[in-house]
Amino acid sequence: MTDQNKLSMANYMALETAVVNSEEELVKKLLGNQPMLDIEKSYLIDLAGLKNNPIIIKLLEDIPVKK
Repeated sequence: MTDQNKLSMANYMALETAVVNSEEELVKKLLGNQPMLDIEKSYLIDLAGLKNNPIIIKLLEDIPVKK
């Protein structure tokens, strides 16, 4: 695993934790408007939906999908 992959994995795990904890500002910071895979985006939106957090859902919906 390359250093870039490790960083990406760590960032995604931190993002997942921030969504679960409803930490809106941290989610904004971690997203940074970087594109993500559709499956990752869908999972995080579902997770935010379970927490019933419309602000985080909107932040995630606005992120572009990586092609």
